[in-house]
Amino acid sequence: MAGAAAGSRGRPQRVNMQEHMAIDVSPGPIRPIHLISDYFPHFYPFAKHTRSAPDPHPAVIPAIRAAPRQRADPEPEGDSDDSTALGALEFTLLFDADNSALHCTAHRAKGLKPPASGSVDTYVKANLLPGASKASQLRTRTVRGTRGPVWEETLTYHGFTRQDAGRKTLRLCVCEDPRLRRRRGAPPLGELRVPLRKLVPNRARSFDVCLEKRKLTKRPKSLDAARGMSLYEEEETEAAGDERGRILLSLCYSSRQGGLLVGVLRCAHLAPMDANGYSDPFVRLFLHPNVGKRRKYKTSVRKKTLNPEFNEEFFYAGPREELAQKTLLVSVWDYDLGTADDFIGGVQLSSHASGERQRHWCECLGRSDCRLELWHPLDGAPPQLSD
Repeated sequence: MAGAAAGSRGRPQRVNMQEHMAIDVSPGPIRPIHLISDYFPHFYPFAKHTRSAPDPHPAVIPAIRAAPRQRADPEPEGDSDDSTALGALEFTLLFDADNSALHCTAHRAKGLKPPASGSVDTYVKANLLPGASKASQLRTRTVRGTRGPVWEETLTYHGFTRQDAGRKTLRLCVCEDPRLRRRRGAPPLGELRVPLRKLVPNRARSFDVCLEKRKLTKRPKSLDAARGMSLYEEEETEAAGDERGRILLSLCYSSRQGGLLVGVLRCAHLAPMDANGYSDPFVRLFLHPNVGKRRKYKTSVRKKTLNPEFNEEFFYAGPREELAQKTLLVSVWDYDLGTADDFIGGVQLSSHASGERQRHWCECLGRSDCRLELWHPLDGAPPQLSD
């Protein structure tokens, strides 16, 4: 009997089921609990916390107490649930009403979800909706090798008016660098949309918004017949109506030179005329009538852009009383080599025009040596002038 007792002391003592169930197996040190009802109180609704669990074997106690306390790693911000699984984007918007510009500053992204290819080289792409996608598309530089990229880069939309703020929406997408990703047709990592009607002019507003999945719409049934064509396409709202773009002009009557200075500064959101989705724009000026004097000018051509910047100035000689009876026709064209140029849009300034076009022309000729700059929307049909 003594030998049996000695043998039992040499072998490790077995832990019964009650003691096994009384061990906390959650992450951290394994410690015995006093009562199972502490974790499952609904099993013992009337039990009083007076009993204590049997003490574990003395040989087990040192191992339990020696186990270091471990802390669970916190989950990355933005990965806690489906609504924030794609991360978040911090940015600031400023509507500069005095200069007709919208400034979007992309600060940083947080908790981006790694793509299937494993690349984390990202940039921010911005679009104004509704509108032609390439005409209003801007992007930041690429930041490589991080799930929390910091850009601190400002994207500017020129020619943005109060009417645009009331009806347009800004879409921001966080995308992989197209030169590095393996799948050319891969969707962006996430996107968000901000209605611009709530922006207060000349007051910056900061945002910290969770990214969402790209919105898809079903293709029309007439397009489903094509073999291999996807049934869904990215939601892309094109320009409402026949929007052709806008042009920024400066007018100044120079008393020293005795004539009118016309400055062609830039264009914005032009309609694409080429198959690649862009245009090669240039601007023509025509003063009517201007018999015996030079009345036609043309700017240089800007290649493959829908937001060209010209900064060119032209001069028409004559007294202001004579110029007040004339009409200035400004037209934007797409240059085509070997074929006829494509008309994009035009604007007509004169004392017989209406709205901002008449005000711009009359105020310029009513003042001397005062430069006036104003954005004008382009008309889709070229005006007809008679001799």
